[in-house]
Amino acid sequence: MNIDISIVILSWNDREHLQGLLHSLRHCTRSRRVELIVVDNASTDGSPDMVELEFPAARVVRNHENLGFPRGNNLGIRLSRGKYIFVLNSDIKVLEGCVDALADYLDVNTEVGMLGPKILNADLSLQSSCRKFPTLWNNFCVATGLATTFKRSRIFSGEHMLYFRGDQTRDVDVLVGCFWVVRREALDEFGLLDEGFFIYAEDVDWCKRCWKSGWRVVFFPGAQAIHYRGASTTKKDPVRFALTQQQSVLRYWKKHHSIFGRAGIRFIIFIHLSLRWLASVVKYFIRRQHEEINVRLDVTSACLRALFATQTSK
Repeated sequence: MNIDISIVILSWNDREHLQGLLHSLRHCTRSRRVELIVVDNASTDGSPDMVELEFPAARVVRNHENLGFPRGNNLGIRLSRGKYIFVLNSDIKVLEGCVDALADYLDVNTEVGMLGPKILNADLSLQSSCRKFPTLWNNFCVATGLATTFKRSRIFSGEHMLYFRGDQTRDVDVLVGCFWVVRREALDEFGLLDEGFFIYAEDVDWCKRCWKSGWRVVFFPGAQAIHYRGASTTKKDPVRFALTQQQSVLRYWKKHHSIFGRAGIRFIIFIHLSLRWLASVVKYFIRRQHEEINVRLDVTSACLRALFATQTSK
């Protein structure tokens, strides 16, 4: 039987949100043939058992370790058979008509390789899901605080498109990786997610390769979903995740930019970390509660050490 839509969900210790997502997908399409693939990254909260018990139509892939975001999703994508592949985070809720609207759009707009819906917060306010490609300028704006000061400015906003109201269909550089729809024909050209990333920056890389292959990346507000932003794993081990993020950023720049660009981003990261470290030291002496500041100092110091270590090892 031919499959129209494959829905791939990667989950890690997010049982409650995953259950809600699967409920929202029970009647997600009028007539299209859908397959559901849940890839579990070694959860310990009973998530895969819940899926098999309550949603027997779903195919469950149980990993014995946390393979990270790209590898986990790639497992599901390789198993998929659909013309359109929906790649969803477990903390998504798909709203009525979303799946058909996205598939209908791709049916008509055959030059679009990757599509994303309008993403909402739990209170139904707009969640920013579109980004610009990283440049030295927009990273400089973040490092110096210009992006925070002028959030709605097209010039100073950094990679985030906070000036965009999400009220029109438009081409975008990057769709954040909480909800993608990928055309299989396009995927066959620009390839799977880069498994050299563990988490962070893989979405920028994927969209970059999509554009380079001649396919468009489009934001489509005619379909909507809620992203609950599940409990942040960064709080469990902030140093580890900060280092992973920094490593991913450097990998992206090494992959897509010249030696001058790579040197530039290292300098900007150094400036950013140094300013954060100085600000944390100042706050340490003027505030009585130091726990949060100590964590920030630990994170910043670890990232500075790693930045110098990777530079001297080359």
